[in-house]
Amino acid sequence: MTDRRSVLRAGTLAMAALAASAGIPAANAAPPGPGSGAAGTAAGPADTPAQALERLRAGNDNWVNDRVTHPRATPTRRSDLSTHQEPFAVVFSCIDSRVPPELVFDQGLGDLMVVRTAAHTSDGLVAGSLEYGPAELGARLLVVLGHQRCGAVTAAVKSFREGERLPGHLADIARDLRAPYEEARRLGVPADRLVEETVRAQTRRTVAQLRSDRLLCPLVRAGKLDVVEAYYSLDSGAVTFSTPGR
Repeated sequence: MTDRRSVLRAGTLAMAALAASAGIPAANAAPPGPGSGAAGTAAGPADTPAQALERLRAGNDNWVNDRVTHPRATPTRRSDLSTHQEPFAVVFSCIDSRVPPELVFDQGLGDLMVVRTAAHTSDGLVAGSLEYGPAELGARLLVVLGHQRCGAVTAAVKSFREGERLPGHLADIARDLRAPYEEARRLGVPADRLVEETVRAQTRRTVAQLRSDRLLCPLVRAGKLDVVEAYYSLDSGAVTFSTPGR
């Protein structure tokens, strides 16, 4: 005897197949998910530094206005990138857990090469990592991203003002932040602005160093790369950009 449940299941499958062949979505079909390739997730070109910057601006606008698309996060995209990578931008940012560049700029798998250290402090190993994207992979943009209320800078500024050495390798981070701290002090900013101005001074100094880097400078001069300063607001989610000398 034919089971009634089997008959109903067969009938349901037949109706679903008929609807699919006619291009009619099933009533209980899930809507396209993030990164599915649905309309609104397509990326613009990034063949020039200006185009790369515009992509990041557009992505951040999505983030600020709660319309992120989480693009290019499909198994197909993962498979396409299994043998190569071609990030259009490098982001050098802080390790702060509240500032993940891929989310802040609404970018997908393989779009960004991200290097993160506390208060984006650098040494030779970090510099080599930053050189790799533009020099070897053709990335068109390098963004140095500072952010509001940076914990590393806050700790360093506190140690400077109180004359106390930070423990362990945190002291190395503070040492690298001494110069931007002194720069901020020379500006005569009030005490409650000292942390933010130190962050901005650190970002400016890092951009200047990278623009004069032995491998990156020729790319900048040839118009194949730009190195820009950016600042992320924890309050609004917005990133503001500035380009030295422009």
